[in-house]
Amino acid sequence: MSRARHPLPTDLVALITHDGRVFPNEAKTWDRMGSSDGGPHPLGTALEQWFSFATGKHTWVSVRGATIRGLISARRRAKRSAWEVDCLINADEDYSVTRSLLERMLAGVAKQKAERVFLRLATGSALAEIARGAGFFPYAQETLYRADEPAPTEDPGLPFRPGSKADAFGVYQLYNAVTPANVRAIEGTTFREWQASREPWGGTPDDWVLEEGGIITGWLRLLRANESRFSILVHPNRRDVDAFLQTALARLRGSRSVVCLAPSHGDSLSRQLRGLAFRPVEDYTAMAKRLAKHAEELSAETRGAAVTAT
Repeated sequence: MSRARHPLPTDLVALITHDGRVFPNEAKTWDRMGSSDGGPHPLGTALEQWFSFATGKHTWVSVRGATIRGLISARRRAKRSAWEVDCLINADEDYSVTRSLLERMLAGVAKQKAERVFLRLATGSALAEIARGAGFFPYAQETLYRADEPAPTEDPGLPFRPGSKADAFGVYQLYNAVTPANVRAIEGTTFREWQASREPWGGTPDDWVLEEGGIITGWLRLLRANESRFSILVHPNRRDVDAFLQTALARLRGSRSVVCLAPSHGDSLSRQLRGLAFRPVEDYTAMAKRLAKHAEELSAETRGAAVTAT
């Protein structure tokens, strides 16, 4: 018999089988990529997964008796109209559990005014087809690159300046110039949608822009940490992607390692990263689903309540 309840700390035990195996979190968010992909001790992995969903307010749990069959957690991105799945654990051989969890999650976040929900999975994940069955559409392929102890790089002296809120629309125009139409249709058909879909970084990154003749032709976002990360946009009219990468590495000098997520449509970026001794870590499939707006709510839902998916 199934029953609904809030997640409990004791649910951590359900993530680990008798032989110490951990059911992995299949949802890959940008702020959690990096060294954790290398796989710490199983108990450490389970603890990280626990905190990722137990501290959130939007979690759904599938249980049968005392057995947890699956977990899903969703959170907002930059604005409430765009959400992402940040934890997806299937602990049952029956993959219909994942389908049911996804459907319950979609219904729940729709009540929170979500218009789009994003999900990133490792390419080849068995859950990809399940997500497609729940209405998620794969719209982009990405590769995570890492450089361990990158060699010191001299700043090439590009006239970057610190970004500000006033630059947001200019960066959006640069995004439009760089990004294929099929990806923009999901991530940012409008300026409002693009702003809403910006991913959490797990810290406070620094933005830098390169402006020429009143037009922003380059953008860097950098987050310095033990394992630093960066993102980059370079206008197609510029042919110096390598100079942008050297700028990023120079400003992240001293990092133990540096990671960058490169979309498949940025082939020149991938080539340049490899040329700077970055190595591919894993390939991902970015997926999303648009939600219909409901005219009325059929029932109230308590914020923070766990919902059982059978």
